[in-house]
Amino acid sequence: MPKRRANGEGNIRKRKDGRWEGRYTAGYDANGKAITKNVLGKTQAEVKDKLRAAIEDSKKLDPVKAGSYTLEQWLKLWYSVYVEPQVRYSTKEFYHNAIDHHIIPKLGNVKLEKLTMLQIQQFYNELLKSGRVQKKNQPELKEHSLSPRMVQCVHVVLNKTLEHAVEEKLILANPAKKCKIPKNTRKEMKILPEALIGPYLSAAKEHGILAPMYLELTTGLRRGELLALRWEDLDVQSRTLSINKSVARQNGKLVISTPKTPNSIRTILLPEETVKLLVEEHERHPENPYLFPSPRTGETWDPDGFRRLHDRTIKEIGAEHVRFHDMRHPYVMHTTKIFSLRLMDFQAQAYPDARRKTRGACQLLRGGQSRSPVRPLCNRERFSYLPHQAKMSWILYAISMRLR
Repeated sequence: MPKRRANGEGNIRKRKDGRWEGRYTAGYDANGKAITKNVLGKTQAEVKDKLRAAIEDSKKLDPVKAGSYTLEQWLKLWYSVYVEPQVRYSTKEFYHNAIDHHIIPKLGNVKLEKLTMLQIQQFYNELLKSGRVQKKNQPELKEHSLSPRMVQCVHVVLNKTLEHAVEEKLILANPAKKCKIPKNTRKEMKILPEALIGPYLSAAKEHGILAPMYLELTTGLRRGELLALRWEDLDVQSRTLSINKSVARQNGKLVISTPKTPNSIRTILLPEETVKLLVEEHERHPENPYLFPSPRTGETWDPDGFRRLHDRTIKEIGAEHVRFHDMRHPYVMHTTKIFSLRLMDFQAQAYPDARRKTRGACQLLRGGQSRSPVRPLCNRERFSYLPHQAKMSWILYAISMRLR
């Protein structure tokens, strides 16, 4: 006879095969029927401990939904509810790549509650060795290993979906949380050497893209932001440019949408030389609303076509290949670093020489126009303009010297 226990403690009995079994009610289904589960052990004491733990765990799970999903089923539901309505098209492609090409083919059939840290760790290790997918109508792969960066991306997706599974009481813990993911092997970023900025812009002028490339080097805009600019975004009087949209190819069509992140919507201050160049560019096509219309269509440039023209320009001047995206990094890295160090030095040392140097830098960025003397940075509001002022890079100065 099974041993009687108090309500909520389950019951324990010895089976005919000699093992001990503990049964408990994990919950009730939609029809009010009890959902009964069991634990097994060699001794009564072992089962008693297991039963107590199982009952505690059952309180953390949804008895109706827990155990009803495979990883594939949960991934698809999670994506449709938590991801698809909230992310941009390019981000959706990132999720689809991780889910459809990597996670589902290897782990999709595993029950959510049966998924272990060991399985996931082995999955990551296999991706590193041979995780690259051969796509249709693409040249045969020469390298089958997946980069550490891509394995990290897969982990981000899997970790997020399992965290939500815990919150939905489908599983007790996230088995991906403590998996070891590979570290990035940092590659030195290739940037256009200062000595080649002049030749690059001369070649860009031959291709009719001097204005956009000059603006890119002096502002660090993303490619989609650069090509989506309209004449109305430029305020000639205040020398400001409003960044509020981006163009990208989606399902074969060019689509203009909001920038990558909310913080990407911004207004930046331009040097006087840049404004003059943009005005001259607009005068070449005064009826076109776009700042840099495609000479072929009159609409926005195809971002991929513009990138290929950049690649050709780099090749023509004999430079080592520099990705278009990396053209913005000298602006982002060097200018921010140089001006941050200068401002930090000024904050720490409020003496005339530091004051003179900082004021001189600001005047250079304002096109030589003087303002009231620079004051110590204890009053930060007076220097609220400096972060984006600092983005008027040393590259601008180098370009100006070489074009004269």
